[in-house]
Amino acid sequence: MSSVKITLKKSCAGRLLKHKQTAEALGLRKIRQSVTLTETPQIAGMIKKISYLVDVERG
Repeated sequence: MSSVKITLKKSCAGRLLKHKQTAEALGLRKIRQSVTLTETPQIAGMIKKISYLVDVERG
């Protein structure tokens, strides 16, 4: 499995509750905060769900 770096680029304020919860489940709480996770089907689905809020670097 490859790793993926996810950075929150927009605020979660005013977003759907499920989208806020997804960002928090990924470990993203503040704007410009980054986390590095192993890319699994579950993580890929979460990224797809909030793709408009995050930047993704695969590598």
